[in-house]
Amino acid sequence: MNNIFFDHNATTPIRPNALSLATQIMGEVGNAASTHSFGRTASKHVETARRQIAELIDVSPQQIIFNSGASEGNNTILKGFSGQRILISAIEHPSIMECGVVSESIPVTPQGVIDLEAYHTMLHTGTPPALVSVMYVNNETGVIQPIQEIARMAKEVGALVHCDCVQAFGRIPFTRESLGVDFLTLSAHKIGGTHGVGALVSAVGLQVPKLVQGGGQERRQRGGTVNVAGIAAFGSAAVDAVGSLDQYQKLSQWRDRIEDHVLRSSNRVQIMGRDAPRTANTSMMVIDSKGHDTLLMAFDLDGVAMSAGSACSSGSTKLSYTLTAMGVDAYAPVASLRLSLGYTTTEKEVEDFLMIWDKISARILKD
Repeated sequence: MNNIFFDHNATTPIRPNALSLATQIMGEVGNAASTHSFGRTASKHVETARRQIAELIDVSPQQIIFNSGASEGNNTILKGFSGQRILISAIEHPSIMECGVVSESIPVTPQGVIDLEAYHTMLHTGTPPALVSVMYVNNETGVIQPIQEIARMAKEVGALVHCDCVQAFGRIPFTRESLGVDFLTLSAHKIGGTHGVGALVSAVGLQVPKLVQGGGQERRQRGGTVNVAGIAAFGSAAVDAVGSLDQYQKLSQWRDRIEDHVLRSSNRVQIMGRDAPRTANTSMMVIDSKGHDTLLMAFDLDGVAMSAGSACSSGSTKLSYTLTAMGVDAYAPVASLRLSLGYTTTEKEVEDFLMIWDKISARILKD
């Protein structure tokens, strides 16, 4: 039985240093808000992580607010601008699309990149937006958005800019300043930290919206007892992930090998966003075949873990709105498979996957 995990965009295995640190801290006691020695020790762990992440994205520690994850961070920003004009891309994460705030959707090209011409028209039509929110890297296709240009255009009309950087952090180099954004959100478990931890980063001098109230934690910006072990592991994982960016880029060689093999093996496969800038690890395949469940189950039975798209929409049987925004017919008999590699991926796993692909495609994707 194979044991191939190709779903790193959903979550990635916790890094050894992060696991060791989290385990150690979970054996300690202390609320980081307490003033006694136990509390001070817990607080020190939190502030160490805050400094680590701050250095990696070139901000001051005071610009970082820890929370339960990027979905909370995304909700915090979007709901903070509720009632004002908001522009978001048509391919945002569900925590943006479905957060209950009215927004306008910026279209994307068939390659999954923001349509800058349409975006320019939206910016200059009607009341200028108060907020523009566009993710840096799409979680389904791996397509990288031109955030610097998007932010520059937004600033011309006085809009603030939020960027979901979950799939970019630890995969491509950036700083808050290099992106030119006012707010950005991060998640620990996408880079080898623990689940349930994230961060909201803001520009200096901005009033950050509050979502969770009723406590003095995080400089009264986010109420609730902080997850000391998780935050410490977040800092450790971030250091390891950003420190190995060069190694991470080599995943593109294996991704391309898989894509080339798949395209040669069947004329019923399309790689979404293949001609756009992408992160090294992600491949979204749209396959002329009924039902993604059948394909996913077949691969799972052969020990390969993949997904049909965003893990936050895993219960849906409908074609992803990201794919329909890129021009895929929502009613066409197609299946989608998202393959995402990570720091634990090996060449043997890639070679084993290719053999499994040939076996399954010969059975299910007969021309």
